[in-house]
Amino acid sequence: MRIGIVCPYSWDVPGGVQFHIRDLAEYFIRLGHEVSVLAPADDDTPLPPYVVSAGRAVPVPYNGSVARLNFGFLSAARVRRWLHDGAFDVVHIHEPTSPSLGLLTCWAARGPMVATFHTSNPRSKAMIAAYAILQAALEKISARIAVSEYARRTLVEHLGGDAVVIPNGVDVDFFAKAEPNPEWQGDTIGFIGRIDEPRKGLPVLMKALPKILAARPRARLLVAGRGDEKEAVAGLPAELRSRVEFLGMISDEDKARFLRSLDLYVAPNTGGESFGIILVEAMSAGAPVLASDLDAFAQVLDGGAAGELFANEDADALAEAAVRLLEDPERRAELRERGSAHVRRFDWSTVGADILSVYETVTAGSAAVAADDTPDGDGWGSGLRARLGLARD
Repeated sequence: MRIGIVCPYSWDVPGGVQFHIRDLAEYFIRLGHEVSVLAPADDDTPLPPYVVSAGRAVPVPYNGSVARLNFGFLSAARVRRWLHDGAFDVVHIHEPTSPSLGLLTCWAARGPMVATFHTSNPRSKAMIAAYAILQAALEKISARIAVSEYARRTLVEHLGGDAVVIPNGVDVDFFAKAEPNPEWQGDTIGFIGRIDEPRKGLPVLMKALPKILAARPRARLLVAGRGDEKEAVAGLPAELRSRVEFLGMISDEDKARFLRSLDLYVAPNTGGESFGIILVEAMSAGAPVLASDLDAFAQVLDGGAAGELFANEDADALAEAAVRLLEDPERRAELRERGSAHVRRFDWSTVGADILSVYETVTAGSAAVAADDTPDGDGWGSGLRARLGLARD
């Protein structure tokens, strides 16, 4: 199968969506499919052979963060050329409502299209106002995927229609088989994320740290990610700042080793999360997980059975739970065991097969649209809806 995948965010500024697209593309390539990914990227950036640059991206505030997007006449021309040259059997667009390549592709493409929605946020006036612009493009989509029930809810509330829920995927064995780094072991707490993005929650963890260190003086916090390190520790007492070690950006291999080395992984994110891929990666590596009780995180952690939850933005609750877990190796071992078993449902062997099934359904269904799949107002036909296991709300 010839598969075209559209990435909305800059390939050279890594994030969860980019990692998902990269791993999905490489999974399909291993299966023998022909895959091309169109993504924003500087033209001089080294790219994998399956990635085509759509030109430089610009930073735009989006969903409580800053996304690097690509939109304009030059981008539209590159989209059309990519579609022409690719002659794809199916085009898979990620975040088609963002002002980037996905929307341009919706406008330009013909034939079977699948869209994945990653975002979870409240109903907004901006989305309501944009609906008239988006509607014509979204009606061309053959099938919709949401990475979680919360991303699906956002889609339904903002745009109507429905989606099949297929979570983000992880190569579980890649993390499970990583070798721990002795330098990162020994009463270590870990955090991975953009340091200066408040919704990733590092300020909440920093606020909790003095109470954690008062109970566990030998503990350390290891932080991986880009951002202003001095600003991150500015609120800590000077004598505690040495207990925080910044690793900067780390490779995928080092991320796996990092997660394998920890006594506790903390995800203090405060909002805007529709899934929680880092939780899946941490569980895959066997790290006990402590996370804020966001709905999406609670779902990934099986309601708290595969990892513990604390009240969102409550630094005292975070500190209390972290100390309790650090002092209870049996409980941490239990979380490792439960997390390792639970995370198998997110392995690419399952997730990739589910996505491929959607591709096969829409490519087969495109030939039968006239017979039983006439669009019914929300971009779905009755036959396609039945084949994907979707019922009307």
